[in-house]
Formats: sequence, C-alpha cells, structure tokens
Amino acid sequence: MLQAIGLSKSYGAQTALDGLNLEVKPGEIFCLLGANGAGKTTTINLFLNFIEPTSGLAKINGLDVASDALETKKYIAYIPEQVSLYKNLTGLENLDYFATLASGAAVEKSRLVGYLREVDLPSGAEDRKVSTYSKGMRQKIVIAIAMAKQAKALLLDEPTSGLDPKASNEFSQLIRKLAGNGTAILMATHDLFRAKEDGSRVGIMRQGRLRQVLNTDEFGHADLERIYLEHMHD
Repeated sequence: MLQAIGLSKSYGAQTALDGLNLEVKPGEIFCLLGANGAGKTTTINLFLNFIEPTSGLAKINGLDVASDALETKKYIAYIPEQVSLYKNLTGLENLDYFATLASGAAVEKSRLVGYLREVDLPSGAEDRKVSTYSKGMRQKIVIAIAMAKQAKALLLDEPTSGLDPKASNEFSQLIRKLAGNGTAILMATHDLFRAKEDGSRVGIMRQGRLRQVLNTDEFGHADLERIYLEHMHD
C-alpha cells in the first residue's frame, strides 16, 4: 500500500533521507524509530507530497505521489504531532466538515455519530467545542475522519507525544483496530514501548538511512532498547 523506492531528499549538501526502500502492506503497522533529524518526518512528508523527493519514488496504492498527488490523497489520512481542527466547531461539526470534504457528499449524521462511538469519544463530547478537548480526544476525531473517509493508509508523526498513559493506550487500541480492518499504518515515533506493543515491524533510522528492520514478535522490550541504542552509538 505504501512503498518507498530509492527515496531520497537533500537540502543542498545536507541529506535528510538517503535511498529509503520500504513497503508497508495493508493491515501492517510499521514504526519508524530514530532521533530527531533521523529522517522519520521527512519520510512522512514525502508520502504526503508536502515536499518533493530529490530522487526515488514514494508510492501509495501503486501510484507515484509526485505525479498523482490528488489521486493518492484519496487513500490516506494523516495525524501530525499537533492535531489541527476547527476549535470553534464541535467534534461532530469537525467530523461532518472533513468527511464531506473528503467524500464530496454529505454524510448522514447517524453514521458520523457511529464513527465517534467507534473511537470511544466520551459521551456528550461530540457537541462540545474542540477547544475544550484534550489532545487524545482531538486524535479520536481525526481517526473518526479517517474511518469516514475509508482511508486505506494512515500516516502518523509522533502521535503519542504528550499523551498520558491512558490516552496513549486508547490511541494504540484504535490504530490496532484500523490495522485489523486492513489499513496500512506508518508511524514515526520516539516511543520504543508503543513501537514494540503496536508495530508489526520497526525500522531504526539514523542520519537519513534505514539501518535495520525488525519483526516485533521476534524480540522483547529490553532487546529493542538495546538494539536501538547500539545504532545510536555506532
């Protein structure tokens, strides 16, 4: 579903991403680990077509993101570290607006409320302004938008940053549910614990290069930390 082929991005003499080869299949959660500047966010931004590659290809559903930008956006949803919604609209109004924007047609209110129930938004919160929401609640609205859009891929950039343990756990349950329904998920994160708990695979990045890819069912939490630190100090 998501595929990087020799994907690179340079800014003058500085290489932000160096020849990335990666595939995230439907139903898979792939977690990108690495320090700041490792190339994680650059990878996400290239798939979103926020920036253009210096070389190589980013593909979504077999389509080149650079040449089929509008078409590829139909298949994806994006959750940044800081979720942006219309603060003076309610949760339901935000969902209604973005779901209509994505589909090009109005979505029945009963379906929208159903999506909010699926993401476990607290009862009554759908009629409150988003300005009163916690980060975890705003994320639930965005996941509901992805459900309404029937997104085939979800791109996440540090989604658990700033969440308390309960909200982080709830978020993890939601993305695992999406993956279980066939959504391909690519998540950039610093959270080794969540990467191990949620990921099907993890990729360790350093200085723009993908150094190692691991299947999460083949190691424990302590092993991941050890391997990660080895790459950070080599």
